[in-house]
Amino acid sequence: MALDHPEAVISLSVMDIVPTYAMFMDTNRFVAGAYWHWYFLSQPEPFPERLIGNDPDFFYETCLVGWGAAKITDFDAEMIDAYRTAWRNPEMIHGSCSDYRAAASIDLDHDKQDLDKEVACPALVFFGANGQMARLFDIPAEWRKRCSNITVASLPGGHFFVDQFPAETAAILSSFLKNQADQ
Repeated sequence: MALDHPEAVISLSVMDIVPTYAMFMDTNRFVAGAYWHWYFLSQPEPFPERLIGNDPDFFYETCLVGWGAAKITDFDAEMIDAYRTAWRNPEMIHGSCSDYRAAASIDLDHDKQDLDKEVACPALVFFGANGQMARLFDIPAEWRKRCSNITVASLPGGHFFVDQFPAETAAILSSFLKNQADQ
């Protein structure tokens, strides 16, 4: 949206992710090993849905721990209960898989078409400093290729730093957004 409709976007925050094109095209055994779910979830339906649906708690809890440099006990008990309620829903599982299918197809095609374009609005590149993504990519450098005006922030933790450090995350996001409003 920031590329296609820049007039509608005042600022952008990207959190613990690199551009889709980089994620797929700069894959090596380390990226594939850590982010296997990008390839598994994008498989044609009903393959991933059926496997996940067999034991959604096992699948998603394994993902939380594996992707997030976290333990289940790092998450608020009420939050985990809400996650479990959501991920036990077959429609949510299908929606999640469909999102990854889009990333591996139409989103990747669009990203490739836009490689020569830059996002002009101020962008916050925010990530978990101890996560897989930060180990595998120079996240700020990847976004500097795509955005002309970035601010970088990180917190300890992995992919789920937002869940682990909600107050700190909110403070950094609020400060970034306030700075944009003041300009």
